[in-house]
Amino acid sequence: MQHFYVWRFNKGKRWFAVAVVALFTATFLWLEWNGEFTVFSNKEPTAMSKGNANENNIALTFNISWGEERVDHILKRLKEEGVQATFFVSGEWAEKHPDIVEKITENKHELGMLGYRYKSYLDQDLETVSKDLRKAREVFDKLGYEDVKLLRPPSGHFNKEIIETAENMGYNVIHWNVNPHDWKNPGSNTIVDYVMKHTTNGDIILLHASDSVKQTAKALETILPGLKNKGFSFVSMTELINQAHASAELVE
Repeated sequence: MQHFYVWRFNKGKRWFAVAVVALFTATFLWLEWNGEFTVFSNKEPTAMSKGNANENNIALTFNISWGEERVDHILKRLKEEGVQATFFVSGEWAEKHPDIVEKITENKHELGMLGYRYKSYLDQDLETVSKDLRKAREVFDKLGYEDVKLLRPPSGHFNKEIIETAENMGYNVIHWNVNPHDWKNPGSNTIVDYVMKHTTNGDIILLHASDSVKQTAKALETILPGLKNKGFSFVSMTELINQAHASAELVE
């Protein structure tokens, strides 16, 4: 009777082990099938979401896809604090507001793109994505910004194939790792608290300068001097890449 009991216990353990292996295998295959990546490897296409955690440099970035009323207030705050930022704008928006794009660059801010039409790349096939990127490049070239190499896919939506497509066209794909969701207008104090609490060395902060944001400029009054007082230095996205290229992280 004792022998029978031990045999059933061992068999149960074997079945448990088999189940764990099967679950792991199924999960891995599902991730591969869906084009997502979770393994950290230098051979995989990468999107930058953080710089070097050993340096106190951080990148402040803004997305703009529509509107023109909020940008001036944000540019004013940045100028008052002597902070350089990186603005990611859609080609379609840049076509409509070349004067604002010029003002951004005249204030020594870096320019990146959100593609041409602000629509999730995950909802489009790769050929359509390539066409969107080519269209965006044509627009920026025509406006005199031939050296735009930073790309943030619309809504931050991408997978391995999209990154590969962008990299093959000469772009550095940029994500973020501090996002207070300022476009939801949760309150300027909420935006401030989130950024101040979560920002660490090498971080990329995502904010917006489209007309949907009503509290971001106000929040910057506290965020900019506050982060400086904590010892952080604001740098352009390209500088963050150059300083910490080896520390770029994969983003799921």
